[in-house]
Order: sequence, then structure tokens, then C-alpha cells
Amino acid sequence: MYSGIVLSVSLPRLKDRLLALARFGALPGGGVTRMCWSPPYEQARAWLLGEAKTAGLATWVDPAGNVFGGLGADRVSPDAPVVLTGSHIDTVPEGGILDGALGVMAGLECLHTIREAAIRPARPLAVAAWSDEEGRYGSLFGSRAFCGRLDPAAIPSMAAVDGDRLVEAMGRAGFDAHRAPEAAAPPGGVAAYVELHIEQGARLEEAGIPIGVVETIVGARRARVVFHGQADHAGTTPMERRRDAFLGAADYALKARELVISRGGARAVTNFGVVHVHPGASNIVPGRAELVHEIRDPDAAVLERLARDCEALAREVAAARGLTVELRPISATTPAPCAPRVQETIEAACAALGLASRRLYSAAGHDAQNLAGVTDAGMIFIPSRGGRSHRVDEMSDWDAIERGANVLLHTLLRLAA
Repeated sequence: MYSGIVLSVSLPRLKDRLLALARFGALPGGGVTRMCWSPPYEQARAWLLGEAKTAGLATWVDPAGNVFGGLGADRVSPDAPVVLTGSHIDTVPEGGILDGALGVMAGLECLHTIREAAIRPARPLAVAAWSDEEGRYGSLFGSRAFCGRLDPAAIPSMAAVDGDRLVEAMGRAGFDAHRAPEAAAPPGGVAAYVELHIEQGARLEEAGIPIGVVETIVGARRARVVFHGQADHAGTTPMERRRDAFLGAADYALKARELVISRGGARAVTNFGVVHVHPGASNIVPGRAELVHEIRDPDAAVLERLARDCEALAREVAAARGLTVELRPISATTPAPCAPRVQETIEAACAALGLASRRLYSAAGHDAQNLAGVTDAGMIFIPSRGGRSHRVDEMSDWDAIERGANVLLHTLLRLAA
């Protein structure tokens, strides 16, 4: 397929590994649920370590649960800065088999290919599987710890939406959450970082472009918005006397959506993916309603303004309906520009492979945005079939996967030369 190219990945081997990983947490109707620190995740972590050893790599796991496989390195050290690739192997509930997994398995395949070819780059290489990228207990947890951005004081209060605490979840998996900040890499230990990922949108597929070169990664704000009203009998309380917390939450969700559309521009998006109503009975007027509100934008100033405007809107809605409201920040990530050096290196690899590419921004958050704070970082996108992701039918064509993995391979070789 890549005539004239001396070195290329083994698609059959890469495909076998992707499908093998997909068995951990596999769902009967397709797709995967493999949330970080869960039994399926821990089984996948052990399997990954075995695969890295089979590929001839040195392996290690840091205190944040991040898994590494090194070629010419058995740790991250400023004495021999490593060129790093990777992504994550945790999934959202009822997710697909490629989100994150592609970057880890393709990174492993690239290092396996380089070792088999007996190539000795000037710099060592490593692949990482970052823990809890999906943010069950805290957005981009593992890469935050690695990049020295994890606040030790926040660890005791970090919890999933269902109340499961990070300290307990990591403890069940054999880790001490309080030691996670010790995963911070030494300054100067990473020479560059590049991550291969499915686009998770439809821009590349619709344009017929095989490779996307990411210029910047969106920032995101997540907050728990809690409206408090008064629980009452749903049959005997007159409509005009009700202080219905759910109606406040619903009103806010609709108005916040319009606010983000009107004031944020074409690149801003918002979502309400978690809703809880209390007491949660059909014959009781809701006394409390909770939403988890997320806003994303690639411009830090726009993101800050939208978050501020939505907070004011929540208070206006509550006052108008005779309610009170609490806003509790959950997480905040800032937009991250990718390094021009890495973008240009990806484009050079595309040119060598005869592949067209296009620069674009990432509308999803990724571990690369944390790495961008400590080294030159970049991302490679491949088309997502139908633009679908975070669902069981998420997929990319195998030809697209092979192209992306070969672009990653030649990008790594150039960065490590």
C-alpha cells in the first residue's frame, strides 16, 4: 500500500491488538465499558504490560497508574529526554473500541516496528497509556499527574458522579491516590509528544482528507449546577405555589444552550450530560435538581466569558422561579496550542507518505493538552466513520487506521532523529 516507503507498521498485528483490547469490558451489543480503575480496566492494564514486553519494550507503571513501554528507556529522565507517544485505554460508558485505544496500540506498534527493524534513533522512545483520561474521577487525571498539574489537596474530594471516591477506587486497584502527584516527570524529561487519535467528528471524512494536523485543543469547563426549591405533594399543591427545582434546571439548560450559541460563535459547544432530580418520585414536586454543565471552546477568553455568563444566567433563572442555586466547579482545562515544530514534522511525514493533510482544531479534550505544558506536543487525527464517537458504533476504516499509524511512525522517527 505504501510503495517506496522502507518502513511501515504491521496492520494485521495492530488490528489484532485493537480487537484483543476491545474484549476487556466488551458489551453484548458491541462497544465497550471500561472505566478507569474498574476490574476490566485493570485486566486491560495487565494485558497491555504483557504486550509491551512481548514487543521488546521496557515497562513501568507510575504512582498515578500510567503505563509506559520504552525503547531505549526504562524511565523518563532529563539525562536522555524521551520522545513520547500514547493516549488512553479507559472508555466512557457504552463507548467504542478506538477512542484512546488507537493511540496506545498504534504507539506500541510503532515502537515494535522500529525495534524489529533494528533502528536506533538518537533519542529514546516511549508509549504511554494515561489513566482516567475520560474523567470519571477527574479530567485527564494521569497526564495531569505526569505533568505536575495534579493538586494534592484536591485528591481526597475527587469522586465520580455516582459518589465513588478516587481514593477508594485506586485503593481497590492497588494504588495509593495520595501518591499520584509523585508521578510528575522531571523537568526536561520529555523531548516531544505526539498523539494519534480518531477525530471524533466528521470534518475530515466530509472533506475527503486522510490526515488532520491539530493546531489547538479546546478547553473545557465542567460545573455541577444545583437548583433548590421545595418538595411538595404533586396533587395537592397549586401550580402557582410550586417551587419546582426541575423546572429551574430545565429552564437554565435551554437558556444556557441559546446563550452559548449566540455569544460563543461557531466553535463553542455546551452539554448537560448528567441530570438528577430529588426525591425522584412521580407524586412529589422536585425539591432539588442537579445538572452537570460542560462548555468547550478553543479560545480561552471566550471560554471564560461563557462560563461567567452562564453562572449569572443560573442565578437569574433561580431568582425568577423562587429558587436558590449552587454552582460547584468540577474541572477546568485551558485550550492548548500544539507546537509548530510538531505540526510541521507531522506534515513532513504526510508528504513522505504521499498523504494530504489539513490543519484543524480539536473539539475534544485530550491528554496532549497537558503534555503541551511541559514539552512540544502535537496530535494526528484520522477520519471517524460518520463522525461518530463516544458510542458503541464508533469506528474508522482500517485503511485510515493504517495510514494514521504510519504517519505516527514517521513522525516519531523524525522527532527522535
